[in-house]
Amino acid sequence: MNEAAVVEISPTLYVVATPIGNLADMVPRAIEVLQTVALIAAEDTRHSRTLLGHFDIDTPLVAYHDHSNNAALERLLAHLRAGKDLALISDAGTPLVSDPGYRLVDLALKEGFKVVPIPGACAVIAALSVAGLPSDRFMFEGFLPAKQHARQGVLKALLRERRTMIFYEAPHRLKDSVADVLAVMGPDRTVVLAREITKLFETVKRLPAAEMLDFISADSNQQRGECVLLIAGFSGDEGMPVEVIEMLDILREELPLKQAAALCAKISGIKKNQLYQYGIEHPL
Repeated sequence: MNEAAVVEISPTLYVVATPIGNLADMVPRAIEVLQTVALIAAEDTRHSRTLLGHFDIDTPLVAYHDHSNNAALERLLAHLRAGKDLALISDAGTPLVSDPGYRLVDLALKEGFKVVPIPGACAVIAALSVAGLPSDRFMFEGFLPAKQHARQGVLKALLRERRTMIFYEAPHRLKDSVADVLAVMGPDRTVVLAREITKLFETVKRLPAAEMLDFISADSNQQRGECVLLIAGFSGDEGMPVEVIEMLDILREELPLKQAAALCAKISGIKKNQLYQYGIEHPL
């Protein structure tokens, strides 16, 4: 006699994206999951109760955020160990993108639980989609440092990054951050401000760094709300392709600048004096 197969149902951690502003962006699958799981872990329960109430979701809610201790994490894992499904949400957008949740997902996977994404809104991707900057290769760096010295240090390290760079920024630091982009990367580097995406006062502005600083300075409203800052990747300086600059940098790591410029000129066809002057103005 054939015995019926026993199907083992594994408890699941659902990582659920929520709207970043417009509640109409909530996807039906997210509503269904949040209505059917046994517990929802939220970054801010007060904020999330408003969202859940709008969709008539009365699932129990528990706080889980950056400052949650190991005991809180253990309680969530115990919930999964008891065979109950769990959902993780953030205040807005996709959890774990500059939001808490990494440790929970990491440990859930290590213990063999299913982790399932419920895709939806993400400010990084939404901003990139309307920025008009190259999107085949990009990097997300989270928030820039609050202190100017550290912030400029990060920007200097990214000065010749060729991918589109994406940052979140606090509105009260936006002007200072754009000023540092101007100081480090120059007045002509393209900067895009995507502010209050999907909300009533949504703004998407693309300007050279110098003009972007003027735009933000002239209108204090641009220093409010949720901000995504995008910076065009490095494409070369002073008429020289980025590949030539990279070649010159490699050569002058091993040779005096005069010799490096001469050799680079022979290979690239760029004038030796132009390469030498660039090396003087841009020391390694």
